[in-house]
Amino acid sequence: MNSWIKKDLKYTWHPYTQMKDCEKSPPILIERAKGIKLYDNKGNFYYDTISSWWCNVHGHNHSHIKKAINKQLDSLEHVLFAGFTHKGAILLAEKLISIAPKSLTKVFFSDNGSTAVETALKMSFQYWHNIGKAKKTKFVSLDYGYHGDTVGTMSVSGVDLFNEIFSPLFFKSYKVPSPYCYHCPMNKQYPICNIECIKPLETLLRGKNKEIAAIILEPLVMAAGGMIIYPREYLKKVAQLSKKYNVHLIIDEVATGFGRTGKMFACEHVNIQPDFMCLSKGITAGYLPLGATLTTEKIYKAFYANYDKHKTFYHGHTYTANPISCAAALASLEVFKKENTLARIKSIIPLFHSEMEKFRDLTAVGDVRCRGMIGVIELNKNKKTKIYKEALKQGIILRPLGNVIYLFLPLCIKEKELKVIISKAFKALSNTLR
Repeated sequence: MNSWIKKDLKYTWHPYTQMKDCEKSPPILIERAKGIKLYDNKGNFYYDTISSWWCNVHGHNHSHIKKAINKQLDSLEHVLFAGFTHKGAILLAEKLISIAPKSLTKVFFSDNGSTAVETALKMSFQYWHNIGKAKKTKFVSLDYGYHGDTVGTMSVSGVDLFNEIFSPLFFKSYKVPSPYCYHCPMNKQYPICNIECIKPLETLLRGKNKEIAAIILEPLVMAAGGMIIYPREYLKKVAQLSKKYNVHLIIDEVATGFGRTGKMFACEHVNIQPDFMCLSKGITAGYLPLGATLTTEKIYKAFYANYDKHKTFYHGHTYTANPISCAAALASLEVFKKENTLARIKSIIPLFHSEMEKFRDLTAVGDVRCRGMIGVIELNKNKKTKIYKEALKQGIILRPLGNVIYLFLPLCIKEKELKVIISKAFKALSNTLR
């Protein structure tokens, strides 16, 4: 065993990992990366088909982003963001507001996706308190949703193997069925279903709106809950119901933001106007941690008061608006413009979706679904595969979510690379399902 791996196993504890398994299957030592490839210490390379946990956007080792980071290092590495500010944060906030839904006018920075969501939850909760509606304390979420691993975000996420043990710590929230078309909670079939899965939410809001602060959901793609891709109409109806029953709409774009669905933000597909939008992952193209919670002028003003300390939003993080992270985020947005990324992937997306259809030929595959640069293969119920190790042999990275296998591709991918990846994924899946 490599000496570095021995040290790793001696001193580190990896996330979502049974460390006992690492004795037989130790972690792979990655030494460098370029584009959509990761290179290990043995000279092997792997296509980064899941964008290094969904955050790498423009490929690894991008010269423009590296240059921006290095330039920032020469002037300011960090400064507290209470009582101080810096140009990078100001420019990034301005840029985010310019590309976000028009309802959003203010940016609160944090340092990851969970904290971006926690910020929205706390802001919504305190908003209602600040305006004299202190009974509005509950949240509504989808039963397959995922919003992070802090206690607050787990409380508004679905309960599964990953977080079930912590459920006694959760605060009480309402859950409604997810718009999971392949396993429709209403036993209907899209598109003739008339989006009947919205009814439980409407019933809940009609009866409990005076105690509900907000509904939170991932727009169009529910990521960690099983890469569930749902109809645009459902999201539109949720937005309409939130306005009708006077509850906040929190859109969690941590996984879907920054081009993943073919538009800068997934909520643009239906042109909704949320009260909060949570961002992280792709915001810095995967180079540095950063989170952001965008909200409205109306919510901001409910915290804006003379001599009333109780209306202040007492929340923050040490690395809020870190200057180096902000520099990376600004550079990533510049790359979107310089490389015309969103326009370029418009020609890639149809090819990707067409190539994904090949997986339907495998008898163990129950469903194939796609949105933008996200492709999903769901195996038949209770069908399991040892796809991870076989995929590594083929030179690609696939980390299943139960019996769901997915591709979460970097936006810089070329047509030739795409076809190679699909071919390798098909071979890996075929080999493990024999």
